[in-house]
Order: sequence, then C-alpha cells, then structure tokens
Amino acid sequence: MQKYIQNRITLSLTLLIFNISATALEILEVKMLDSYKITRNFPGKLLPSEQSKLAFEIPGKINVINVDIGDAVKKGQILAELDNREASAQLDQAKAKYDLSKQVLARYKDLRSQGHISIQDLDNANSEELIAKSQYNFYKVKFEQTKLIAPFDGFIQNRFLDTGSVINGGVPIIEILDSKNVKAHISIPISYTDKLQIGNEYLFKIANKEVKGYLERLAPMTPGGSDNRLAIFNFNSFFDPGSIAQLKLSMTMNGRGTWVPIKSLSQSEQGVWAIYTINQERIVVRDLVDIIYFEGEYAYVNGTLKDGDLVILGGAQKIIEGKIINL
Repeated sequence: MQKYIQNRITLSLTLLIFNISATALEILEVKMLDSYKITRNFPGKLLPSEQSKLAFEIPGKINVINVDIGDAVKKGQILAELDNREASAQLDQAKAKYDLSKQVLARYKDLRSQGHISIQDLDNANSEELIAKSQYNFYKVKFEQTKLIAPFDGFIQNRFLDTGSVINGGVPIIEILDSKNVKAHISIPISYTDKLQIGNEYLFKIANKEVKGYLERLAPMTPGGSDNRLAIFNFNSFFDPGSIAQLKLSMTMNGRGTWVPIKSLSQSEQGVWAIYTINQERIVVRDLVDIIYFEGEYAYVNGTLKDGDLVILGGAQKIIEGKIINL
C-alpha cells in the first residue's frame, strides 16, 4: 500500500524545491482526485476443508488401530478394525443360506417347466431366495462396519482409544484432517462486504508470506448477532491448519481529495487540520482540510484545496502565515 500511495503522490503532487533565505523549501503542486484506495487488514484462522471424528457404527471390541497421531493416510485406507469373528460367522451363515436358496430356486424352475410343481411352489422358492439374498447383503454391511475407513486423504489429528477397548457405536476413535485444502474464515464488517465478489482473488499474509486466496462464499447470517459476516476463502496451496491468515483488503473509495504528506499538516483549533499553501499573490495562506484517510506517512484530505495549489511541506514549522514568497 505504501508503494501505491507513493505512486499516487507522484500523480497528484509535483514536488518543487526553492531556496528561501538559504532554507530549502519544498512545495507540492496539488492535483485533485476523485477516488482513493485504502487497505484494511482482517485476521482469521485457517481451518481444514474437511475435519471428521471417525467412529464405528456398531459396538464391539477394538482389535487393531493401524494409525497414530501425525500419520498421513489415503482415502479408503483401513484405519482400525473391530473383532470381526461374530460378524464373519454370521456372514458365512447368510452366504450359505443364499447359495442354497439359489440352488433350490433353479431346481424349482426346472421342475415347473416340466409341470411337476405348482406356480405357488415356484413363487415360494423365489421369495425364499430374495429373503436369503437380503440377509446376505445385510451381514455383508455388518462385516464391512467392523472396519474404519479413511473418508479422504488426510492426517491423523487425534487418537482417542487404544486396542482392546470395548465400545458402543458412535464413540469417536480417530480424528482426521484434510491434507489437501484449507480455508480461511474471516469475519468482515458488513460495511465492507459489498466490496467483495465471489470468485475474486484477494491478498493474504500467512506465515510472513503473501499469498492469493479466492472468495468461496459469504455466510448469509451474521455470527452471534454482530455487524460482521463470515467470509470463507480457498487457496491453491496447503498451509498448516490453525495458522493465522491476515486478509489485506484493498478497496477503491469514491471521494474528492488529494494525497499529502502528514508532515505538511498542522492541527488547528477544535480538531480541525490546517495546511499551508502559496496563493497567486505568492502569500502564504492557511487552508482548512478534513482527513478522510491516512496510511503510513500520507493522508488523503479534502477541503479548500484545488488543482494547482502549492502546498508547503513541513507546515507551520517551515513557514509563517502571511509571508510573501519570491518564487
């Protein structure tokens, strides 16, 4: 931002140096502007795109946990298993019944084609086959539920239990964080959210590095009844979850004025600011100005200034009001 302001100063102020009584006097020629740019910093936190506490859906005894805190895992990887002996036996029994029902149905179809059994007998065999198939699929699901599977690529954040623990369904075993993407959650005043556009890139400072993030969405509600809205940003690079992200929001604001160095301003009565200029008669006069915005060593002001005015850098410390300047 400092570099930007200095560039704007180059456009709006022409620096002239004169020797007045052996003293170098810096005079700035003003060019009025219709807008100015400001920067606001908003801190937020980096959170993983996905974060899950994983639990078995069924009760049982933990037979093995294959991962520990800090381990990297892949989607579909088996993270932990329950003792599956009972589930395996039930599955084998259901499969045997299903295989038998298929054989019976095939035999009944052959007998029916020869006219040896009734349609009702065939329907009963078909129904038994459907029931056996349903039970087999049910126990396949129960057997699969003895395995805890990674839902996405990530890192193990927490491990809550150990091998041998007897648990109920739904008790968290492992916490996993997404290892590919993070999001920045930034609380931004409503007065600034109209300057944001979904999909646009914005500048962030993360771990002393400047990076680009793009706005994914704005939460429709304000958090906790405040005047802020939650803005969620995505990044093309991965950063450590929990880190602080600083949004550097640059905005163009409409407003007539010009940039001047702060050292050219003098505080007047009742909080009004004054700036010293040289009029057409080469007399030093005092103009009153309002500070609209300041950043670094410069301020954007408006007041009685106009194009071509010569502002004296250094203010009252450099010159006396009413003095005649020989340019």
